[in-house]
Amino acid sequence: MKPEFHSLYTHGFIRAAVCIPHLKVADPAYNVARTIGLARKASAMKAALALFPELGLSAYSNEDLFHQDALLAAVRDAIRHFLMESRQLTPVLVVGAPLRCEGRLFNCALVIYRGRLLGVVPKTYIPNYREFYEKRQFASARDAVATEISLLGRTVPFGNDLIFAASTLPDFILHAEICEDVWTPIPPSTYAAMAGATVLLNLSASNIIIGKADYRRKLCAVRSGSCIAAYLYSAAGQGESTTDLAWDGHALIFENDECLAESDRFAAEEQIISADIDLQRIVQERMRMTSFHDAAGDHRERVGRLRRVDFEFEVPAGPVPLARQIERFPFVPADAALLDERCYEAYNIQVHGLAKRLASSGIRKLVIGVSGGLDSTQALIVAAKTMDRLGLPRTQILGFTMPGFATSDRTHKNALGLMQALGVTAGEIDIRPTSLQMLKNIGHPYTDGQPLYDITFENVQAGDRTSHLFRLANHHDALVLGTGDLSELALGWSTYGVGDHMSHYNVNASVPKTLIQHLIRWVIQTRQFDGPTGAILQSIVDTEISPELIPGDGADADKPAQRTEEKIGPYALQDFNLFYTSRFGFRPSKIAFLALCAWGDVHRGRWPQSMPPEKRTAYDLPVIKRWLALFLHRFFTISQFKRTCVPNSPKVGSGGSLSPRGDWRAPSDAAATVWLDELKANVPDA
Repeated sequence: MKPEFHSLYTHGFIRAAVCIPHLKVADPAYNVARTIGLARKASAMKAALALFPELGLSAYSNEDLFHQDALLAAVRDAIRHFLMESRQLTPVLVVGAPLRCEGRLFNCALVIYRGRLLGVVPKTYIPNYREFYEKRQFASARDAVATEISLLGRTVPFGNDLIFAASTLPDFILHAEICEDVWTPIPPSTYAAMAGATVLLNLSASNIIIGKADYRRKLCAVRSGSCIAAYLYSAAGQGESTTDLAWDGHALIFENDECLAESDRFAAEEQIISADIDLQRIVQERMRMTSFHDAAGDHRERVGRLRRVDFEFEVPAGPVPLARQIERFPFVPADAALLDERCYEAYNIQVHGLAKRLASSGIRKLVIGVSGGLDSTQALIVAAKTMDRLGLPRTQILGFTMPGFATSDRTHKNALGLMQALGVTAGEIDIRPTSLQMLKNIGHPYTDGQPLYDITFENVQAGDRTSHLFRLANHHDALVLGTGDLSELALGWSTYGVGDHMSHYNVNASVPKTLIQHLIRWVIQTRQFDGPTGAILQSIVDTEISPELIPGDGADADKPAQRTEEKIGPYALQDFNLFYTSRFGFRPSKIAFLALCAWGDVHRGRWPQSMPPEKRTAYDLPVIKRWLALFLHRFFTISQFKRTCVPNSPKVGSGGSLSPRGDWRAPSDAAATVWLDELKANVPDA
């Protein structure tokens, strides 16, 4: 049967839930009823996993009541009832209970799936300080002799060395630890992660005191980040004894140090939070992080002792829409404060890189071609700020506008206006005579009056401009500043060699087109320059993207005959494709699924505040598939040879370098067949 494209489970996600039931101290029958109720809700949500708090079937705050046979017997009855009720439920259920074995009492996590107890994990680190006196009641997992126990007539694995792997759902591998375990220098989950566990669970009671909640968040963030995993945390809520303590019912879901979901604290009602966890992303990150596996090798003896419990997970049938928010612009945060920080960092990285290159070379002048387009505008702003930082006059930036056969009045006017506004030395070189001479020299039909606007016609102009820039740099003892961006490198949308592909140093090669647009908008909105300069910048942002190499006809002579995005696709989609291809290595069908989640509905999710409403659009699956196919062909098959020899440029963002000296090393003669075949086979046409 063909996988359901519109299900998150097809694309390496699972839905996870953390549940905070209301409890009664020493009343297992009541507690198991509340637990079953939330487990059913998690099942209705088509969750693959539901986590509950520490000792949730008995309540945590029983103190010496844990030594009462009546209570322990009632807990076993509750477990029996819970196992029976779980048979028809979708998720793996992880609940807490006290269990007596080997003459000791253990604080345990029970991992249950469809009526089967997969294993029992006892708590390792038993706190006995300040308000905690757990050693009075409980033994540590380190004290256990047996590796299996008999419970309710079945023999099941027992120990803190268990990981639970779904054989039918790749990368769904669980490990459970209990409360204090995560507060130690080397929690048990560390070894589990190095042994392959992708989802780490913490059943906690964790009474609340002022400031503790923030520490929990930091702890979960660090655990998920350093283990490259998801980390789920559940703390006890309403119903625990308040004789000496209070409880806030704190639930958290983190993935790779990012908080995906958090409960309301001190809630009056029972709670269930959920998030869709990207298991493939976790595995991809681990595969790249060589230091993660080096650490596992340093602890191979301990890691190798972990026991794997396999089970067959039944994936929920039918469409399961992704509930996780996927940003439309992975390079551009929708959050205003984060976008402000991102823009500040991007500019400073670019300025720092250029300043160092000038200082190390001893060169004090820059030559830059200014077209009136986005990329040269961004590079010119960076150049101006670099000169300011170095204490050099902006007049040592030699900017040249070089009109060709299709340069529009608007871009020409914007280029001259911007150079004047920024106070750089402005010049103009009409490249039409020299380009025409080259076309004549090579016998191009255009010189005989034929309107042949082929790639030769285009590249003669692009090459002529770059040739002028390099000779100008020689003449003025200057450095040629490159302007081409990351999106163009990905798509091969540049003229190789003596063209916009080449420069002495490029500040934009790690900055995608969508981020450049927002960087310029940020400059306008934060008033980095005066009002007239901001007006010119706004006109540049509003200008349709075009290389302006082919002239228009008749009444449209001043409008570009080329519209870049009609040729290579919307930059918004292609930057999306680039990010998930280069940063995570996702298969095309997953990228298409994510793109549909992000771009399928104009009203879903957040837009960057700087994005004007009239620029906001949506794309359906056929459009997404079409442009993704073009991206794959251009990225893998025809463009790598240009990236293999790009000039130096500073890396700006995550997933933002295609330099062979940076993030991306690939052969120039690869084929895109496997990517295109996967796209065709697994993405429907509608």
